[in-house]
Amino acid sequence: MDLQIVTVAQRPDLAPLLDDFDGAWPEFMQWDPMASLYYAVANELYPEYVLLAIDPTEPGRAVARAYSVPLAWTEERLPPGGWDRMVQRATINRLAGTPTNIVSALEICVRPEARGRGLSARMLDAMRENARRLGHDTLVAPVRPSGKHAVPDEPMDRYAVRVRDDGLPEDPWLRTHVRAGGVIDSVAPRSMTIPGTLQEWRRWTGLPFDRTGPVRVPGALVPVWCDVEHNHGVYVEPNVWVRHQL
Repeated sequence: MDLQIVTVAQRPDLAPLLDDFDGAWPEFMQWDPMASLYYAVANELYPEYVLLAIDPTEPGRAVARAYSVPLAWTEERLPPGGWDRMVQRATINRLAGTPTNIVSALEICVRPEARGRGLSARMLDAMRENARRLGHDTLVAPVRPSGKHAVPDEPMDRYAVRVRDDGLPEDPWLRTHVRAGGVIDSVAPRSMTIPGTLQEWRRWTGLPFDRTGPVRVPGALVPVWCDVEHNHGVYVEPNVWVRHQL
């Protein structure tokens, strides 16, 4: 596919196309309370780090998008808080005026009907090159393994080290990162935390949420914990840290 990949800084007129990705993620994924700290301001405050892919034959919509954010990180280890921690740290750095030294990937999303064509790998390459162009030498990614939802009861630290006969990760999205030059660093056990009332979880998933205990939700990497007595459900998603030296 012949694509034009641009940043919002280069083409601010295309920013509205970023919102046209209905159905790309499970509904419950839209309700991480930390997310609005980034997405509500990304186009205005981080336009150089927001990428869109446009198919010239269909210029009225984007076929893929990629979000990343600059931040300051000096600790040796990447945080167990993963995605949420990167958004939080970037926000604090921006408000405090702290100089940044790395970039964290936050999302690469391909429109459902365009998947299976290698676009995720192309967007990852574009994100790496964009970070390098902006003067960074490190990109980290709290990766959401694409095959993990099929085995929600398997611990992430066990799943993340599965490899094929050729030594590459068994998971397709982790494999794409490694092929691009990334190195699996560690597991972020609480990368994204999504709480909600049971009514909210029923609305997000269409499931009854009527018994206390783990609930297996389509698209979730681990079960959601349901507490009927206290009327809430909590999803704590583990991700896998991948480090890219640029």
